[in-house]
Amino acid sequence: MKKSLPILLILLVILNQISFSQTQDLPTDTKPASTNVQNAQWPRITSDQRVMFRIKAPDAQKMQIDLTKKFDMVKGADGTWEVTTDPIVEGFHYYSVVVDGYSVVDPSSQTFYGMSRMASGIDIPEKDVDFYLPKNVPHGQIRQLRYYSNITKAWRRAFVYTPAGYDTKLNERYPVLYLWHGGGEDETGWPNQGKVDNIMDNLIAEGQAKPMLIVMDKGVAVNPDAVPAARPANPPATGQPASPRGPGMMMQNTTLEEVVIKEIIPMIDKEFRTIPDRDHRAMTGLSMGGFQSFQITLNNLDKFAYIGGFSGAGQMQQGVEFSKLYNGIWADAAAFNKKVKLMFLSTGLKEPERMYQTVNNFKKELDKAGIKHVYYESPGTAHEWLTWRRSLHEFAPLLFMN
Repeated sequence: MKKSLPILLILLVILNQISFSQTQDLPTDTKPASTNVQNAQWPRITSDQRVMFRIKAPDAQKMQIDLTKKFDMVKGADGTWEVTTDPIVEGFHYYSVVVDGYSVVDPSSQTFYGMSRMASGIDIPEKDVDFYLPKNVPHGQIRQLRYYSNITKAWRRAFVYTPAGYDTKLNERYPVLYLWHGGGEDETGWPNQGKVDNIMDNLIAEGQAKPMLIVMDKGVAVNPDAVPAARPANPPATGQPASPRGPGMMMQNTTLEEVVIKEIIPMIDKEFRTIPDRDHRAMTGLSMGGFQSFQITLNNLDKFAYIGGFSGAGQMQQGVEFSKLYNGIWADAAAFNKKVKLMFLSTGLKEPERMYQTVNNFKKELDKAGIKHVYYESPGTAHEWLTWRRSLHEFAPLLFMN
């Protein structure tokens, strides 16, 4: 196999060759990953949270597993490649199989939209933790809603979680949480990687959270008729994760705000039995989605009373006083605290330093300004889905209780 061949041909040949090895001598003290495709025995997770990969690709010259860190695989006489990783932190992780320099998905793993493409994923289980696993409780549904946006001139899709009993308790109306994914992901992130339905089913069944609708739409919106604005004189401070520093991203987020206010909220209020007022409407998101949540809600406090950000903070600008941001909404802390029922921030304790400091610095500014908020740090996790599952598990019980 030569790299000079067209990439498409190379990938077709590789995918033809790769298959997981089904053997009778499965290693003891291991189990298949829950994210494997049906009946696939590999990859396997050991009791000390290492991952064992076994892939048959006899014509490959070099293979690696890229799981944040790259692990070189060793080829056996029968063309089967194997490797056992270092211990992997609990939670969900994207990964790739690197074959002769090309990254492909593992055919024995389910695929998820992340890393701005379809990628393999693996869930490393937490010991004695099951808040995001299915339980024998009443279950809600995740419904798909397609709609045409007159603003973006394109079809869009939203997923909507409805709690158990939505179709039988016909006289009941529900508050709404708008929930955003992160950069390089899409509206499938929370239903798939985030396990939002399991988290909410369990919380509601335990009486820990109010029954609510959760709307998960795509956090990207482009107005094809708009002209890109110039870069602002005071860009967001260095370290803002997934912030729209460039004019293109600024415009996308401005357009998204317009789509949310003019199209998504009216559509949800029309199609579902909502309580259509600000006291029963919340928004949060992870990373890029956290930034978007602050932008949309703080510019539209007549429509939102509950605000959150997971590993994502509000905008801070060099040379601009904190009290003057977002049209000065924090200049009068008492008025803001009376109007907004919840401000929530979270981060993982193992986040990359710049990301951790961005959220933490935003928290410090809220403290100095006298803005009431709830702050949560996820122990042992980085910029990853376990941080955000835990954040939702902390955030949801605080909603719509006033």
